[in-house]
Amino acid sequence: MYAFKYQKAASVADAAAMLSARPEAKLMSGGQSLVAAMKLRLSDPGEIIDLGAIPELAGITVSGRTVTVGAMTRHAAVAASAELRAAIPALASLAGGIADRMVRNMGTIGGSLANNDPSADYPAALLGLNGTVITNRRRIAADDFFTGMFETALQAGEIITAVEFPVPVRAAYAKFRNPASRYAVVGVCVADVGGSVRVAVTGAGPVVFRVPAMEAALGANFSPAAIAAIRVPEEGLNSDIHAQADYRAQLITVMAGRAVEAALK
Repeated sequence: MYAFKYQKAASVADAAAMLSARPEAKLMSGGQSLVAAMKLRLSDPGEIIDLGAIPELAGITVSGRTVTVGAMTRHAAVAASAELRAAIPALASLAGGIADRMVRNMGTIGGSLANNDPSADYPAALLGLNGTVITNRRRIAADDFFTGMFETALQAGEIITAVEFPVPVRAAYAKFRNPASRYAVVGVCVADVGGSVRVAVTGAGPVVFRVPAMEAALGANFSPAAIAAIRVPEEGLNSDIHAQADYRAQLITVMAGRAVEAALK
């Protein structure tokens, strides 16, 4: 690990001021991705601004048909929230399946989305559930947030403060996980958001993406049979030591079918 300067922000305004004065600094929420990258000397931020002491960034609120999750809310808290589980059980279940217990007790929803790892689970939830990222400056729709591998629409000095999810009619997330890391080799979030269906895939490509053909088929007939014959082209999908592109293409259909089946239950 390279040497770095550590700062702890007391408020969102404090963090924004620190970041404005030191544009090269990195924000740290749970640190489950950043610290690991720093230990391997893959990241050398020089300065860290820790968001962990900002109380208003954590918490879960359910108001009517909207669920708001603070950016610093830990995965374990999302998984354990009875109120959230009653509103969006798919989101609570997804959070409970992230990595291992240590990561779930430290990692945060805001940190996961800002990092945008191509195999992370939360990007599929945000895109599939048609959520909105709230920052200290604006609101960013899920369809506009993810721009590439480890890249998002966040601008310099912009800090995620919360994530907002509309309560779906029904939804579920299914993933084929790496047995060691529990990252998604392929993960699929399927959500009937009322009037339309969204299908979001993580792990299969460089960035989370939707599958319009499946969405149209499920909009007409919400059943696993409706998408059983739909195949996502393997061109552009990830190939690595864990799975080749053609295998991931097949897994998308399988995991999507399992997600639909779970949503129906």
